[in-house]
Amino acid sequence: MCGAYFVRFVTCYHLFLNQQLPGRQFTRNLWDRRELLLGLVKRDFELRYKGSVAGWIWGVVHPIVLLVSYTFVFSVCLKQSPGPGEVTQNFPLFLFAGMLPWLLFSETLQRSSTSLIEQSTLITKTVFPSEMVPIAIFLSSLVSHLIAVGLALVGALVVLHRLSPALAAFPLIVALLGLFAVGLAWIIASLQVYLRDTAQILLVVLTLWFWITPIFLSEQRFPRRLRFLLLLNPLTPMVRAYRQMLLGGTWPQGGEFLSAAIWGVATFVAGGLFFRYMKRGFADVL
Repeated sequence: MCGAYFVRFVTCYHLFLNQQLPGRQFTRNLWDRRELLLGLVKRDFELRYKGSVAGWIWGVVHPIVLLVSYTFVFSVCLKQSPGPGEVTQNFPLFLFAGMLPWLLFSETLQRSSTSLIEQSTLITKTVFPSEMVPIAIFLSSLVSHLIAVGLALVGALVVLHRLSPALAAFPLIVALLGLFAVGLAWIIASLQVYLRDTAQILLVVLTLWFWITPIFLSEQRFPRRLRFLLLLNPLTPMVRAYRQMLLGGTWPQGGEFLSAAIWGVATFVAGGLFFRYMKRGFADVL
């Protein structure tokens, strides 16, 4: 009797070990094709600035011009300040640190929305892992993002006279932001294949989303009746974490890590499953 149960247990355990864990096959394929992914990242980064005299410098000029424009409007004209209890009272640095995660997130989504259509020949004529395209776009955008982060660190060192060991947590926050951005990018890119208005809808959604993210205004300055939007906004803990690490010299709180991790992992998994389902008809539609 006991021997029969033991044999059954060993059989079930063996079957369990042979089962593929969720995402195991995707992770293996991503690692096996890492050279292809790096090639896509390099190609995307070069094509963005092909024929440009300044090249990648435009990736730094753009956020700086936005920073100067927004600072003039909100700080000089409207006399806005970060508000009490914020990591710094220097409005340009406060604004810049809040803009950084948003710019990386929005650029990934906007450029990914039409990426599959732009790569239609490659997808339909060859055996090509199309799920790598949004990942490559995120990694390509990450290069300019890290340069802008370096400028923010220089500003914090010159103006605030501090750099914090909390920057050790920065790669983790960027990774969680990447999971969230790529997960949504998969959903949007696959929808764009079937519904060509998706990219235009995305622009509208991002415009509204931008203004309910605590970039210009501190969370304390949001109207009380609208603060629930901040709680529902996945980018709120990421913006807060950026400011704390780059300017405040403090580690992000555990709740911020947990919230960012839940949003990032859940969106990445949901986006991956959605993309895998929609991918079956790409060749027919493209």
